Amino acid sequence: MKLTPEQIAAAQKANLETLSGLTNQALQSIEKLIELNMHIAKQSLSESMSSAKKALEVKDIQQLLAHQAEAVQPMAEKIMAYSRHLYELAHETQASFTKSAEKEFQAGQQKMNALVEDWTKAAPAGSDAAVHAMKQAITSAASVFETSQKAVKHAVEVAQTNLNHATSAVEKNVQSGNQTVSKKSNKK
Repeated sequence: MKLTPEQIAAAQKANLETLSGLTNQALQSIEKLIELNMHIAKQSLSESMSSAKKALEVKDIQQLLAHQAEAVQPMAEKIMAYSRHLYELAHETQASFTKSAEKEFQAGQQKMNALVEDWTKAAPAGSDAAVHAMKQAITSAASVFETSQKAVKHAVEVAQTNLNHATSAVEKNVQSGNQTVSKKSNKK
């Protein structure tokens, strides 16, 4: 089983194309992250200026408590929204890389099967055991890949569930805190 220069060149070209595709996917994800962070930074600056102006207009402790309570819930909601956006971006990137990996694995498996078939045609008599071992190794590699893909998908589902639970818990805590602050400011 000897590779020709043409086969080596074709493999190198395919690897270069794969690397280029993965690099482009990574750059697109980074670009989306930068856009998200810039949007958040601009929005935060605007809201901070508005909040500072309102804080300068505060005349007593009740207005200060009301102003703080008013600012807490939107901030917590924005933090959770930002976390969801980050998760969605990470999930999208992971799905894109997984799709590329699956495509490359399938192409590699087809090439390996073709090489084994070519090798078996030219194999000397009595090498059936070696041919069977080679085919079994390819089948085992495919099985390991499928199992790891299922594990990654399960981990993503668990992360999504945990994020949803954390979001709900934070939102309940913020609402509870706002109610407590409102009650205290009304008593004074």
